[in-house]
Amino acid sequence: MKNVLLIAMVLGFSSITFAQTKDKAMPLFWVREDGKYGYIDKVGKVVIKPQFENTMGFNEGLAATKLAGKYGYIDLKGNWAIKPQFDFTYMFSDGLAMVEIEKKSAWIDKTGKIVIPPQVFEKTAVGFKEGRLAVRKDSKWGYIDKTGRMVIAPQFQEAKEFNGGVAQVVTDGHQHHWIDANGKILWSQEKTETAKGSEKTH
Repeated sequence: MKNVLLIAMVLGFSSITFAQTKDKAMPLFWVREDGKYGYIDKVGKVVIKPQFENTMGFNEGLAATKLAGKYGYIDLKGNWAIKPQFDFTYMFSDGLAMVEIEKKSAWIDKTGKIVIPPQVFEKTAVGFKEGRLAVRKDSKWGYIDKTGRMVIAPQFQEAKEFNGGVAQVVTDGHQHHWIDANGKILWSQEKTETAKGSEKTH
């Protein structure tokens, strides 16, 4: 195949390019030819013919993909698992994926069913991790669960993803804490240490 280009995704897409290799049963890597996107396997064989306007790499067996101006999800054979219908889509994580509908964020399962209705957040993390997703509202970060319920109220300047049942958050004054899945603080950085760290950065 002539002029096949392996392209490294930029910004948010870079993590998606890496994530697609986690589908160990059949790792696929996206390519572009004549402005269209498809997939090859690890030996360079074309598995999904370049035919799409955009695609973001496989994760959890599905890849967010664009055709005719709308986004949906294809499976490992290139068939539409969820037909193109969204303004934008993100990779699946923890069984759910965020999609954009009329400038609002919603979350779907792998059948395409909306499990968290469209709503407005200032920002969100890329995907759910251990049943929690960091979201920003009224300039503060908190966490929702997989039903869309706000389980940890927005109160943080920064909020990281959960890993091993805990997440790192930052409050005013750049003080770091570790919290559990219910928002209980397990450990806090001493304020004197925070102050010392701030002095070093000025």
